[in-house]
Amino acid sequence: MSNLRLALAQTNPTVGALEANAAQILAVARTAKSAGADLVVFAEMALTGYPIEDLASRVSFLVETEATVDRLTKELATSEFDGLTVVLGHPALASANIRTGWAIAQNCASVIQSGRVIGRYAKHHLPNYSVFDEYRIFVPGNELLTFDVNGLKVSTVICEDIWQSGGPVAKLSENETDLCLILNGSPFEIDKDDRRQGLVKDLAIKQNCAAAYVNLVGGQDDLVFDGDSIAIDSNGKLIARLKQFKEDLLLVDVTSKSEIAVVGDHFLTKPNDNWQAWNALVTGLRDYVRKNGFSSVVLGLSGGIDSAVCATIAADALGPENVYGVSMPSRYSSTGSKDDAEDLANRRGINYQVQPIENLVKPFESQLGLTDLAAENLQARVRGVILMGLSNKHGMLTLTTGNKTELAVGYSTIYGDTVGGYAPLKDVEKTLVWELAKWRNSYAKNRGEIEPIPQASIEKPPSAELRPDQVDQDSLPAYDVLDQILEAYVNQRRSIQEIVNLGFEKSLVEKILQMVDRSEWKRRQGAIGPKITGMAFGRDRRLPITNKFKG
Repeated sequence: MSNLRLALAQTNPTVGALEANAAQILAVARTAKSAGADLVVFAEMALTGYPIEDLASRVSFLVETEATVDRLTKELATSEFDGLTVVLGHPALASANIRTGWAIAQNCASVIQSGRVIGRYAKHHLPNYSVFDEYRIFVPGNELLTFDVNGLKVSTVICEDIWQSGGPVAKLSENETDLCLILNGSPFEIDKDDRRQGLVKDLAIKQNCAAAYVNLVGGQDDLVFDGDSIAIDSNGKLIARLKQFKEDLLLVDVTSKSEIAVVGDHFLTKPNDNWQAWNALVTGLRDYVRKNGFSSVVLGLSGGIDSAVCATIAADALGPENVYGVSMPSRYSSTGSKDDAEDLANRRGINYQVQPIENLVKPFESQLGLTDLAAENLQARVRGVILMGLSNKHGMLTLTTGNKTELAVGYSTIYGDTVGGYAPLKDVEKTLVWELAKWRNSYAKNRGEIEPIPQASIEKPPSAELRPDQVDQDSLPAYDVLDQILEAYVNQRRSIQEIVNLGFEKSLVEKILQMVDRSEWKRRQGAIGPKITGMAFGRDRRLPITNKFKG
């Protein structure tokens, strides 16, 4: 009877940081070996980070990556790693005879055993949808890689290979594979973990093999990788689940394809959607700040729900001492809004200052003769200048607090409340902002902590406060209605008539869709933010700015 101790290694690499990523891999391999592992598997592109985008077309990058693989292989040849097989994801130069135009690289998994690379698998299915553009930058592979560890037949595939029919996955049963290793760089989306588990379960049952699905964790620009790696036996039973949004290492003993046991404690319960969404936003912000060399952030505090949620996410991600909130009241700002901003800062313990804008607004209004909408937008732009001035002075990253609903319909001032380098709520519709605020307060209350978000910020009608008695619903329908229309148009790509058929007035639908289409130019200039849905603005949804199609 065979016995294989497998280590599933969930790491958080930084794109291009080859030396640091390699050191991380070596440290995890050392921990796995000391725990008795015979085989450790890392995620897709664990050596370089993912996605590498057009770095895949740089020969110097690929050559340096290969040199790093060689250095790792030599390190793994030493006696302390004796008997340990390592499966590692990385890009590699494709053979000259299979390169296709722009594509000179392959998305690979190398198997390192006894101090040498005994085999290399190249990803077969190259995704070319949503945030992925792999068909342009990689050359596909076409062979299944199988190797032996302690008498068990182990095969490797990479991410998209289990999402599409055919290819190497279809050969697993024919190849009599006992254990399939699936290396992944699968970005987080709400409910995506259920689909992943279904795919892995389906593979295990159909191909009659156990399966270990290992995913990256951490933020990379607008993507968040949630980990949530799993092991499933050949009967389709979930055996093990790694943590979400945290680096993790889990050991399982594989006696046969149908006999797998977890080593130590672990939990199979999946957290709820709000917990996952919140932690995705926290992870995305934390890694964007730290991986890009910042240590603190600055944002405007209006007393409203969006800035309150953004500030709370930032405090969770970076610690309250690294968050700087600025209240920038105008002559239209209510006493309640100013008090709510200060209350939020005190509740979470973030840094707080007040910078009134009236004396800065007046000279512009007077000299340029601005009134009405132009004067309203000027207030937002002065606030943007203040935030960027503080950002430049202190080296802080400015956060823009707009949500997905506002971005969709252009309810923002370009170069005003859109200024900043990162937008935590970019993929969070307004109704979900409220839901997350209530969830975060409930989470704090259950832990015996102060609820971070003032109840007044949650309950009061949202307003930009750029003119007397202004509320958002002066210009927009109720947010619960607006978000349903946007869900149908943006996320589901429905036509005007299809949305009308859902029960909405045609004139309202036409107005909202026109606002969405006219605002593409604003979104194109906006800051990036963490993707948490299947259709985020940016790489998911690519439409022309000049666009006269109506339907």
